[in-house]
Amino acid sequence: MSCSSASIEDYQNTTPTLDLATFFDGKLTAAGVVQDFSGKVTRKFTVTMEAHWVDSPEGKQGVINEWFIYDDGEKQTRVWNITDKGNGLYEGTANDILGIAQGESRGSALRWRYDMILPVDGSEYEVHFDDWMFLVDEKTIINKSDIIKFGITVAQVTLVIAKQPD
Repeated sequence: MSCSSASIEDYQNTTPTLDLATFFDGKLTAAGVVQDFSGKVTRKFTVTMEAHWVDSPEGKQGVINEWFIYDDGEKQTRVWNITDKGNGLYEGTANDILGIAQGESRGSALRWRYDMILPVDGSEYEVHFDDWMFLVDEKTIINKSDIIKFGITVAQVTLVIAKQPD
């Protein structure tokens, strides 16, 4: 038997339909864990987010501000600038992302792939993220990420994102 991974096309007819500009609009909160290669939880964290979108000649443009607080007291900030390229395709940049993140959405799922500089214990590592987001309902996304180094998954992140009332 050969191994295969999920394809974004597998989610073409799933509902509810994920629209980034609809879900990532306004205030959001999230809680997550990082697991090492063995599955052991090594970090817990929360995220506060604020997002908005505007129309532009290049397509709908989104800004997602993220403020992370880890269980060891570390704080991080990330600002995503996202362009909706149409037909379920997205591109994004952020302060710690290398190059341009590529996203593709079908049905209730989004696959988001990018390279990143990841700080760990005072060192920095270049890693690849393979993110999958699944819209559970109009207020909840579950995000699962594989962190990959040299083609090997070295850690996983699981995050639950919730829209907050205006």
